[in-house]
Amino acid sequence: MNLKPGWLLLLTFSAGVLSVPIDRNVGNQEAKEEVPEENGDTGLYYDRYLREVIEVLETDPHFREKLQTANTEDIKNGRLSKELDLVSHHVRTRLDELKRQEVSRLRMLLKAKLDSTNIQTLQMDHASLLKQFEHLDPHNQNTFEAKDLELLISTATKDLENYDAERHEEFKRYEMLKEHERREYLKGLDQEKREKEEKRMQELQEKHRQHPKVNAPGSVAQLREVWEETDGLDPQEFNPKTFFKLHDTNEDGLLDEQELEALFTKELEKVYDPKNEEDDMMEMEEERLRMREHVMKNVDTNKDRLVSLDEFLKSTERKEFNNPKEWETLDTKPTYTEEELQRFEVELRDKEEELKRKAESLRQEQELLKERGKALEAQRREYQQAVLEMSQRQRDQQAADGQPPTGPNGELQFQPETVKMEDKEAKPPSEQEAQVQNNLPAEPPQNLPLHT
Repeated sequence: MNLKPGWLLLLTFSAGVLSVPIDRNVGNQEAKEEVPEENGDTGLYYDRYLREVIEVLETDPHFREKLQTANTEDIKNGRLSKELDLVSHHVRTRLDELKRQEVSRLRMLLKAKLDSTNIQTLQMDHASLLKQFEHLDPHNQNTFEAKDLELLISTATKDLENYDAERHEEFKRYEMLKEHERREYLKGLDQEKREKEEKRMQELQEKHRQHPKVNAPGSVAQLREVWEETDGLDPQEFNPKTFFKLHDTNEDGLLDEQELEALFTKELEKVYDPKNEEDDMMEMEEERLRMREHVMKNVDTNKDRLVSLDEFLKSTERKEFNNPKEWETLDTKPTYTEEELQRFEVELRDKEEELKRKAESLRQEQELLKERGKALEAQRREYQQAVLEMSQRQRDQQAADGQPPTGPNGELQFQPETVKMEDKEAKPPSEQEAQVQNNLPAEPPQNLPLHT
């Protein structure tokens, strides 16, 4: 997504952060390599929704034109949001769809949060719960209106202003956790191994400190180094205006925060190498953030989180540009105090105890479920045995009464008739009986007296 300065002004997105190599064999023309644009994540939990809304709005010619001519105040005070009523129907339809998708996503997040906290609710009031999200209008969950755009811009602006502070706090907690784990690891060793390991760690720290001098970000020495080593140009021919245009990679006339951070790579490589055990890449990114904040503080005079050509050229006229103070890297001063570390460790212990209590509660529930399962299985077996015994008693009683046996549901079960032993021993029928059975006439009896 190729964002315009109006959006860059508020959201500090980048269209590319790579330095542009120069072909010095093409006279005075600057040949630029085609570098695919890369979009940096803002870190906001609604980043995707924000980007998709901007992408859809920029497809509308009217809104795109208004955005290009809008200034900072037009965007911040909501005047630009009123232009939403003039965009085309298919753009509004797509925005409505995006909002419904975002509301659905937030509902899923809320449900997952409630499930994780074991909060049982008979009926979830989504409208009330959605009020905690400030980047959309919770009262209208189906259509994207001007108020939604106004809320999205104002919330993103506020959140991005706090984003750097949150990153610093996150890094501090990361460093305290590292130190906590280091101390816990050493506690688990015997004295000889602990002394040996402490010595090894101290040597690694000292090795990390042995790096070349780091130029102050934004100083003439730092920019000349980029000009020479990255751009391949003669440091004696350094020109601030040319330098600015070379590193305005999306050619929008501004250096955004990502374009600035790309300028510090050479300085950071002096201190951090991912192949070295003693170099922490998380610390490198914190150092990059500190460098960018330093430049913005001294160069970004209107505090719009962007550096214009005029601001950049004026910064090169300042005394600090040619004679800056020595840059202090992270290894020169601690990120936290011992008191902060102690409070952090107390917090960790409390969380560990809470996790242990939850684990024990889950174990007990599991044992209870197992016991209930065993009891149910025993009851099932008793029931089956009782049914079998009842069926057997019924069969015995029916046999005694001469009744045919019945099945498990009371149905009669007839068995093929068996031939009794006495029937087998009975005499065969007489010849006369056989003739009668076969409908044959019987022969007259012989030797009977004749009647006259």
